[in-house]
Amino acid sequence: MTDENINGSSNEGVPPEGEAPAAGETTLSNPNMKWYIIHTYSGFERKVRESLESRVQAFGLQEKIGKVIIPTEPVTEIRNGKKYTIERAFLPGYVLVEMDLNDDVWHVVKSTPRVTGFLGTGQHPSPLSEEEVNQIVYRVNIGKDKPKLRVKFDKNESVRITDGPFATFTGVVDDVNEDKEEVTVMVTIFGRSTPVKLEYGQVEKVVA
Repeated sequence: MTDENINGSSNEGVPPEGEAPAAGETTLSNPNMKWYIIHTYSGFERKVRESLESRVQAFGLQEKIGKVIIPTEPVTEIRNGKKYTIERAFLPGYVLVEMDLNDDVWHVVKSTPRVTGFLGTGQHPSPLSEEEVNQIVYRVNIGKDKPKLRVKFDKNESVRITDGPFATFTGVVDDVNEDKEEVTVMVTIFGRSTPVKLEYGQVEKVVA
């Protein structure tokens, strides 16, 4: 998947975008800065960030537009039995921009290539609240400590347990909880089919 794929939601290869904004953090030279979210074509977040930063320089808006952030988190994928960790945007199609918003700034941002608009209505979008900024910061910080495991399991799929007291056992997926990244696997123990709840990282698909 590349930046040129407008419809793709994957952001594979998106690099870390630096530190996430701290709640209430603003550019010291302008205390009126607030955080806004702009909507972009999915997959073009990086290009929008680069274009917007160039426009800030070209139009001399350093005092009106501060940081441009793509919130990312590390995601671990399993390919051919090996784990790979990459950075991926967890808000595909959205970019955070620190701005002292007025009509001129609104037009400069809105006319940036591949920007479709602001999150909000009309020419007066609402800035993010401190709580909303905190939620994004929390997710970024948690992701640094515990990368998400990106793998999809299906009911009735055969898997092998790789960790825990049932390591090396094979079984069949009976239930999948994507929110908690857990699966319930039916394992035959002493001749009886027994449900065992496991984290994604404790099982692997059985390749036929």
